[in-house]
Amino acid sequence: MTVGAHPARPAPWPGAPLDVTGVTWREAPGDDEAVRQRLDEAVDAVTAPDVVFALSRHGRRTVRTGGTAPPPPVPREQLRYELGSASKTFTGLLLAHLTQTGLLTAGEPAAALLDPARRPGDDPVTLAHLITHTSGLPALPADFFVRALPAWHTNPYARYPAERVIDAFLRHRRHHRPGTRWHYSNFAVAVLGHALAAATATPWDELLTGHVLGPLRLSGATLAPGGPDTDATGHRRDGTTPVPPLTVGGFQAAGAVRATPHDLLTFLEAHLDPADGPLAAALRAVRRPVLRRGLGHRHVHTVAWFQHPTQCGPMYFHGGATLGQQAFLGFRPDIGTALAAVCTRRFRAGDAFVPTAYSLLAEM
Repeated sequence: MTVGAHPARPAPWPGAPLDVTGVTWREAPGDDEAVRQRLDEAVDAVTAPDVVFALSRHGRRTVRTGGTAPPPPVPREQLRYELGSASKTFTGLLLAHLTQTGLLTAGEPAAALLDPARRPGDDPVTLAHLITHTSGLPALPADFFVRALPAWHTNPYARYPAERVIDAFLRHRRHHRPGTRWHYSNFAVAVLGHALAAATATPWDELLTGHVLGPLRLSGATLAPGGPDTDATGHRRDGTTPVPPLTVGGFQAAGAVRATPHDLLTFLEAHLDPADGPLAAALRAVRRPVLRRGLGHRHVHTVAWFQHPTQCGPMYFHGGATLGQQAFLGFRPDIGTALAAVCTRRFRAGDAFVPTAYSLLAEM
């Protein structure tokens, strides 16, 4: 699908498994010390209380930690971190799995799933539109800011529950035909989560756990805050003031996942080599480009990932940020490499975290 063209009505989608024949794999580097040094340099480049860079090459893991704060009682690599928008990679994989197994199609109108009495009308917003940010929905509902303002610096999403997300979607007056413009939207992916829950008659936490977290054995991943013995503490832009754990209200599908660095590597390693393991068809499907946009269609998207070219093959990645933490997830099938990076300081102008993580993976 190309933004700017009138798309055909979506078929059962995402599509066929990616053809990876002819891909050339590089050998993993023999110098483990060189890998550790590169990761240490990346950790040192990020100014945050807690920093973790976790790398996997052909299944060999290297995890390096640091930060401006004293080491916490629980080792940094064992704590869970808030993923923010990187949670959308889990939601995209779930959608791909549900379509691959035939439980639903991504061409189904979201409004009809959330309100069966409603007629879809012409050019309805489909599940495919929601996950690819082409639904025409704004980044957040129109009344979100008014409701969130009293908790803007602590937990704004907690003041906007699921029923309001659904109601705002059903009442939304669109200005553009779905599928014609790309606009990144937490609102859209939140709606997708509620639509999938309605279609399967399963609460979101049970749905994602049962179909993704459980099969991939991500025991260190969860959808709700824990305590200081399990969860990392986020900080404001000053790098010293702690912030409360993120509570996402009705935006679970857009940002609720929190996980340990090792579980994030397990998640990414599954994408590197789906083989015949759990979710194999869906893991192959989310590597398939479904949308190109921008000048010369330079920006490529899959169901769950942004895709950029490298010298040897595509790099898939997604970032995320909350009020006190940041995350970067990425993988490169061409060299069998995955990177999970997290830190506990809110994004600020000139922040080195994302550029450091992106460059590290792109230049491997």
